[in-house]
Amino acid sequence: MTEQKRNYQRELEEILASPDTLGKRLFLHACCAPCSSYVLEYLSQYFEITVFYYNPNITVENEFMHRMSEERRLIEAYMAEGKCKYPIHFVPGTYEPGLFLDAVKGLEDAPEGGDRCAVCFGLRLHAAAKLAADAGFDYYTTTLTVGPRKNAETINRIGRAQGKQFQVEFLPSDFKKKNGFKRSVELSHQYDLYRQNYCGCHFSRPAEEEDAKAGSAEDAKPGDG
Repeated sequence: MTEQKRNYQRELEEILASPDTLGKRLFLHACCAPCSSYVLEYLSQYFEITVFYYNPNITVENEFMHRMSEERRLIEAYMAEGKCKYPIHFVPGTYEPGLFLDAVKGLEDAPEGGDRCAVCFGLRLHAAAKLAADAGFDYYTTTLTVGPRKNAETINRIGRAQGKQFQVEFLPSDFKKKNGFKRSVELSHQYDLYRQNYCGCHFSRPAEEEDAKAGSAEDAKPGDG
């Protein structure tokens, strides 16, 4: 089966259909609260989740802290409402933009969705896989695939490779499918979440500002971390 033909949503559903999955521990890398909203609503019916907010690509500290605060607020709201079958925990990541800037040297002018983004995905998934393995989690995964401009094939390929390196199972996903992205927008409005229109990487911001001028950013890429 080629990478392009894999149906990651179907693979996820097959795993979730097993009664052995219920209540297992999932380490979930989170890029932002809007992307997390649907993923947490969905997966917390199957797993005890620990959310790992980690985004070295965010080069402005206030932006990093604001998104982390919104992530905490969303989790607290879900838990207070009894929205989840299993509990959700939170682990804050370190603010270290220098790591990202060093990793993408030479790729500053790469197009969005290209090699620079793949390096960024790798940094975040590497950190998540290592922590998940060290703590003995059953699975790890990321909220990144809910983003409409995020390449699910690339993210799943990197996730599997990092999982293999650290010997922790990567949970496949394409969370944008089955109206997942649409639901994330609905939940973002419901909880009045801060919905950024760029990933946090300052190399991507000019393109997003052009989208905003055209009036498309709010609908096209809310919360895409």
